[in-house]
Amino acid sequence: MKPRRRLQRRLLTAFAVLTLGVAGLFAFYAIVFVYMVEDRFFVTQLEDEAAHLVRAQAASGHWPAPRGAHLALHTDSAAFPADLREPFTAEPWRREFPGRDGRHYHLLQLTGADGRPAWLVAEVGDRLVVRPMRQRIFALLAWSGAIVLALALLLGVWIARRTSRPLAELADVVAALQPGELPDRLPAARGDDEIGTLTRGLEALIGRVRTFVAREQEFTRDASHELRTPLAVIRSAGERLAAEARLDDAQRRHLDHIRLSAAQLEQTVTTLLALAREQPLEAAGPTRLLPLIERVIVEQAPLIGERPIEVDLHVPSTATASHPPAVLQIVLSNLIGNAFAHTEHGRVRIDVADGSLRIANRGHAIDDALRAALHVPFTRREGSAGFGLGLAIVQRLCDRHAIGLTIVHDADGTEARVAL
Repeated sequence: MKPRRRLQRRLLTAFAVLTLGVAGLFAFYAIVFVYMVEDRFFVTQLEDEAAHLVRAQAASGHWPAPRGAHLALHTDSAAFPADLREPFTAEPWRREFPGRDGRHYHLLQLTGADGRPAWLVAEVGDRLVVRPMRQRIFALLAWSGAIVLALALLLGVWIARRTSRPLAELADVVAALQPGELPDRLPAARGDDEIGTLTRGLEALIGRVRTFVAREQEFTRDASHELRTPLAVIRSAGERLAAEARLDDAQRRHLDHIRLSAAQLEQTVTTLLALAREQPLEAAGPTRLLPLIERVIVEQAPLIGERPIEVDLHVPSTATASHPPAVLQIVLSNLIGNAFAHTEHGRVRIDVADGSLRIANRGHAIDDALRAALHVPFTRREGSAGFGLGLAIVQRLCDRHAIGLTIVHDADGTEARVAL
């Protein structure tokens, strides 16, 4: 599956967010600036007029009329216009108030020579510059922001593609890699940047993987030859011995056991080598359980030895499993063998219930920390005579063939359930 280009989207998103943030901040400061300039103009005008009025009052003893038609002087706040008097009474510290019907007021408190206060009021509704063109300012800022955003996205697309193209090419090549077709070199950036470093690291790793795969292939080829040859000799010798007429019944039973074990070992070797090569095993089909389980019990019976252990087998003769017989042979041999080996006394019960084959035994208690790692190779409980590989092989086979395997441990013992 082709990888998604999430890196490009993230770069574009980052450009878009940054652009919107900068444009919004610029628009905010632009609006604040124009309002502050306008307010400062009116405040400066009031201050100049207030200085003139204070000088005239000090010289004549009374307040003169303001020089501007939009200016008014009030010695009592009760004389304010109604749309100014009410908000001023509620917030007397403010110096700017919006009025009704488009009016807008700026006021400045004065102190005459006699110490009595007065208020210079400027009604600047018809002199406002920003408010009448506020919609145009907002529209201009919006269009400017949209244009800047579009340019930023175009730049972002160019930078994102230029930056992520080598990484995307590398991701496509890596996604298409197959264990048997590993390239010597990767067609990606060869510079000293992070992508070049990553490419060289992947090439070194591919070289190690290629060496490992070649070594494993040589091992499985040699193991296939070296293991099958003595097994073929054993099988041939067993067939020649079976043709002898001088064997008594006990000898013939031992010989049959050797021949059966050799055939099963040959099948097990074939299965494990196919699993190591990742080759498909034999097709699954209905496999009768009872004969297979009986054969496994006979094979694993020597693990019981002289211990007082009973095998309670309750598997219907019609019970079948839709798994390859060779796979079931290995899985059941390990599970039943573990049940025999780890039971000191009592009963090993093998039955079918709820669509699963159950193998239950009473054995040694297993620590909680060890239970979760029993499927890891070379993990075994203290005192175990095995190498800790049986359950690891079983787990790999079950994972490969989608066989549901559940192992439950409690104070009474262990129960393994194999889905049929």
